[in-house]
Amino acid sequence: MRKYVVIYKSVLLENLQYAANVAMGFFGYFVFIFIFTMLWGYMYRTPGELIAGYTKEQMIWYVMMTEMLFFGSDAASVAGEVAGDIRGGNIAYLMNKPYHYTLYILAKYTGEWSIRLPMYAVLAMVIGMVMVGPLPEFPLAALPAMALCVVLALTINAVFKLCISLFSFWIEDATPFQWLYNKLIVVLGILFPVEIFPQGLQPLLKLTPIYTVCYGPAKLIVDFSSEKFAEILAAQGVYLAAGCGLMFLIYGKGVKKLYVNGG
Repeated sequence: MRKYVVIYKSVLLENLQYAANVAMGFFGYFVFIFIFTMLWGYMYRTPGELIAGYTKEQMIWYVMMTEMLFFGSDAASVAGEVAGDIRGGNIAYLMNKPYHYTLYILAKYTGEWSIRLPMYAVLAMVIGMVMVGPLPEFPLAALPAMALCVVLALTINAVFKLCISLFSFWIEDATPFQWLYNKLIVVLGILFPVEIFPQGLQPLLKLTPIYTVCYGPAKLIVDFSSEKFAEILAAQGVYLAAGCGLMFLIYGKGVKKLYVNGG
């Protein structure tokens, strides 16, 4: 475990030097949030109106939080690096290092978002307070629980994106599958909460990674309850265990394929 901590620290220190580059993406985030603030402001015409159980403030904060996770995590870097290592042959060198390749990628990724995410979190809070106002009765004491679910959400998302990229051992390009996964996350989890979809579809969505990757953390931030926290945390535990098991399985079979084919 110590070697992965060292990898995390080295990437963290490296990214600290380029924190200004992260700020370049703030404009895109602001434009996106501004558009959706205007959109939901138009849809909530009556003061105090509820849509799918959300007030106007909760709905806008929900989108700001999910977009914060999307922009602040930059999970596409995981997919790009793994796919590039496999296609370029660098995997043959890295898999013989004294660490597990997949855990090495996750440690690097954690070091990257440890800089990006807090910066986007501050930006989201500033925009939210100015354009929408504070969430009523926000439970400050629940911040550690919310932070735990956010960390687990980012890790689960990275694990599943890594799993998709590992299919590059067998197919030339896994990008179409990454694109499909990303669009499902964006449309069914980032832009709209689960409750806004038809009742018959909601149980199905709660069985997908969408529930643990974006909906869960954002839901806890805008409408926290200890029961919902326990439910989301349990789901994240199951998905993290299943995702890691799948990741190790695919990687093991891919490495075996390389050995059989002589690297």
